[in-house]
Amino acid sequence: MSERASAAVAGVVASGHIGQGAKVEEFEDALRERLGTRFVSTVNSGTSGLQLALKLAARNGGEVLSTPLTFVATNWAILAAGLPIRWVDVDPATLNADLSDMAAKVSARTAAIVVVHWAGYPVDLARVAEIADECERRHGTRPMIIEDCAQAWGATYAGRPLGNHGNVAVYSFQAIKQVTSGDGGLVVSPDEESHRRGRLIRWFGLDRDPGATPQCEQDVSEWGLKFHMNDISAAIGLANLEGAEERVGRHRSNAAYYDRELKDVQGLERVRPAPGSEPSYWVYPVKVKRRDDFVARLQAAGIAAGHIDARNDRHSCVAEYAEPLPKLDAVHDQIVCLPVGWWLSEQDREHIVNTIRNGW
Repeated sequence: MSERASAAVAGVVASGHIGQGAKVEEFEDALRERLGTRFVSTVNSGTSGLQLALKLAARNGGEVLSTPLTFVATNWAILAAGLPIRWVDVDPATLNADLSDMAAKVSARTAAIVVVHWAGYPVDLARVAEIADECERRHGTRPMIIEDCAQAWGATYAGRPLGNHGNVAVYSFQAIKQVTSGDGGLVVSPDEESHRRGRLIRWFGLDRDPGATPQCEQDVSEWGLKFHMNDISAAIGLANLEGAEERVGRHRSNAAYYDRELKDVQGLERVRPAPGSEPSYWVYPVKVKRRDDFVARLQAAGIAAGHIDARNDRHSCVAEYAEPLPKLDAVHDQIVCLPVGWWLSEQDREHIVNTIRNGW
């Protein structure tokens, strides 16, 4: 949390305007500049952003392809949109969606494909686009691609920040993300039409932009929800944008250190980034033999480690969507996430590596 955040919030409170106002506009302008894209809309959480994106995709019903290896917010947003989930298996090498399985499962019923850049590791977006294009050639409809970038602030694909690849992209500014606004999120739209719809949906279907017809005189053609960000959150977000590149850079430096020092450790396998991507390393996942012993050994050395996201498909609320996912079965109980954050000192990194190299 930036040292400037408290004063920034105090300034908003003293101004007498704490709802969606000038600070939200300022934050959105700063995000446009950072991401290099025009069509951005802040929201009150990344989850709200996913629900908004799915409402953009859900006009004709259909199902949504998604990975079960993510935080539940990704897939519960699909349920909130009233759409069925079709699970895509996981690539054991990348821990992101298995794109061969995705290509096999996309169909005329596919309304959207949700791709999660899990742990800050980008999915191969060029291949996902090819899958959507092939669906359109075969079935006459192209599913919307929705990128869940909640853990991926600062990550790039093909040299560009996520949100610049022709898809709807959703970021999270929740408390423990690399940029936080206390809580909040961002929807990046690929074109003016979806951007316009999204801005209406985030406030009950009403237009709040300057110069719009007074709300009491507007007709709501498409109902929306209360997803907007307020000026308090935007002030915190603006303060925390300062230094974000430095923090992500430190995550990358720590990850590069692990890549070098852990590459030959028996019983441990590193995760492979997609070609053309640069992860932001929100966490550093590895696959290990005897995970319980590994975690216990690290905990005994004062190191917090564990698996941050249990597979979503085993919850009873989605039992009706169950299907075989053999690749996820094979790897799920091997995944452990190591500390990689900006707060680690060089001594901390060495302690983690030495503990692992000494065995478990």
